Amino acid sequence: MLTQIVKQNLTENIDLLQQLTNEELTLPFPELSKATIGEHMRHIIELLGALLDHYGNGYINYDKRKRDIILQSDTKEAIKILEKYCSELDKPNKSLYLKHNCFSDTETLETNYFRELLYNLEHSIHHQALIKVALFRLPHIKISDSFGIAPSTLEYRKQCAQ
Repeated sequence: MLTQIVKQNLTENIDLLQQLTNEELTLPFPELSKATIGEHMRHIIELLGALLDHYGNGYINYDKRKRDIILQSDTKEAIKILEKYCSELDKPNKSLYLKHNCFSDTETLETNYFRELLYNLEHSIHHQALIKVALFRLPHIKISDSFGIAPSTLEYRKQCAQ
């Protein structure tokens, strides 16, 4: 179930990118502190890539991820990587170690694939919510009703509507 929700989220990102021109992708928005939609999308892609690319060796480090500027400036490249990651999500849960640079260069935390996949989903939704603010300036762009909204919020709204 988790992988299906993550795939749905990635598909929402792909649907957005298919509507944007490269110029719109790289347009700085004052509402985003002059960041671009592309920068937010690259960040989403790279964190998920850090998980998927290092699943095999069991050590994830989001802080030392690859930063590929082409992903924030070329919609076709970003779509290609998102589609690739969609096809790679179906992996068994396993123990992983998360290295981080918050307190030291050597600290690691025990985690697992499903927990990190959930983190990446929440992270993507958070950045989608920011992107949604910028999209008010691009009214021709159509996004799903769930874009940038947590699954728990969507469920809560359903319950309130009944």
